Amino acid sequence: MVDSYRHKGMRKRMVEALRAKGLTSDMVIQAMLEVPRHFFVDNVFVEHAYDDKAFPIAAGQTISHPSTVAMQSQLLDVKPGMKVLEIGTGSGYQAAVLIKMGVRLYSIERQKELYTRTKPLLKKMNYHCECYYGDGYKGKTAFAPFDRIIITCGAPFIPEDLVQQLSIGGRMVIPVGADDTREMFSLDKTESGLKKLTHGAYKFVPMLEQKGSDI
Repeated sequence: MVDSYRHKGMRKRMVEALRAKGLTSDMVIQAMLEVPRHFFVDNVFVEHAYDDKAFPIAAGQTISHPSTVAMQSQLLDVKPGMKVLEIGTGSGYQAAVLIKMGVRLYSIERQKELYTRTKPLLKKMNYHCECYYGDGYKGKTAFAPFDRIIITCGAPFIPEDLVQQLSIGGRMVIPVGADDTREMFSLDKTESGLKKLTHGAYKFVPMLEQKGSDI
């Protein structure tokens, strides 16, 4: 696994393009400058790893556009040391960006093929993450409440179990919708309920149906 000066230059150009699209968070910018996205894509796509494109990965899933990762990470508004739950480990790229931002990350993946590939990859790259194979709709009650929850796949609705596992004062970032294009929401949990804001439409693979149990 080589991260060359050329790759670093490609990341810098990627981040400059993301800033032109509205990325302003210094934490997100620094994390995306440091995380080698080309380690998370299949070899056939390595030369295009820093284009603002989604690429197929295992199990019929995709690695999200860098602009989507940047936007969700910025909306999440984390601080170092926060406890964060990620639903949809996927390739591990979003997880790596969050870890670089200093959070304590718990991540759930429903696709066994991705789980068995991504967990050791993150470990090999020294990104510490508590990875689990299981049902994202259920979250991870044993470690709740979470300061932040991020869903990296398209949900047909806002799962109540995840709302319950969000701390008061916490935030969830979730794409919701019935087709490939989902509306991105940020949900801030208060004593009196949820404050919901919308942030535009994005494309995501669907969040899988509720079935199976954690391993």
